Amino acid sequence: MNAEEIVSRLLYRDALMLVIDKPAGLPVHPGPKGGETLFHHLEALRFGLPRRPEAAHRLDKDTSGCLVLGRHPKAIARLNELFRKNEVDKVYWAVVEGGPQVDEGEIDLPLAPKSPDRGWWMKVDPKGQPSLTHWRVLGRGEGLSLLELRPITGRTHQLRVHCAAMNFPILGDQIYGTAPRFHGPGLHLHARSVTVPLYPKKPPIFVEAPVPEHMRERVEACGVIPDGAADPGSSEI
Repeated sequence: MNAEEIVSRLLYRDALMLVIDKPAGLPVHPGPKGGETLFHHLEALRFGLPRRPEAAHRLDKDTSGCLVLGRHPKAIARLNELFRKNEVDKVYWAVVEGGPQVDEGEIDLPLAPKSPDRGWWMKVDPKGQPSLTHWRVLGRGEGLSLLELRPITGRTHQLRVHCAAMNFPILGDQIYGTAPRFHGPGLHLHARSVTVPLYPKKPPIFVEAPVPEHMRERVEACGVIPDGAADPGSSEI
């Protein structure tokens, strides 16, 4: 990606916060193996401020969609507090293999690291941290379902582990699902929208990201027509 491309993915901008549509396959932070990350492109999102913005939460490398950035230290602290208190409403879309028999429900399964050597690799564990996901079916297709997922807690890989544990793994999940390594269809998990109560005396800010290209075919196969990003209304882009 170049500066023009990252700016083109901007969904929302005001004095405190940015929201971008993170592409699948791009890590947010540098890792031990190096390579391109979003961190390397944040200078392009300063828009005149002395410091580059910082991510206020995490998205997996292979998850696309809404990523919230704070534009300066006070904004970052405020956003971090909102995420820590679970006051930001996060909605994900996932195409899963098979699917639940009913149309809505919740998954309440505690999660813990699977191995001390791989702290990001999670498993269901009665001794783990409480983890809760609400879900509802948006559409069904042949062997697939489109789910709306709302993580009430924010554990590492929560949505991926929860769906796999319920026997409807997310399509393209090479770790917890059935996708082959390096040759799968890409993880079909998308951070569809965020609602951020950033300003005490103003309505919460709602931002929605369009369905990514690699998910469109199977979203349509579940009977849902992918649309563009909704107008965030209060955006000052």
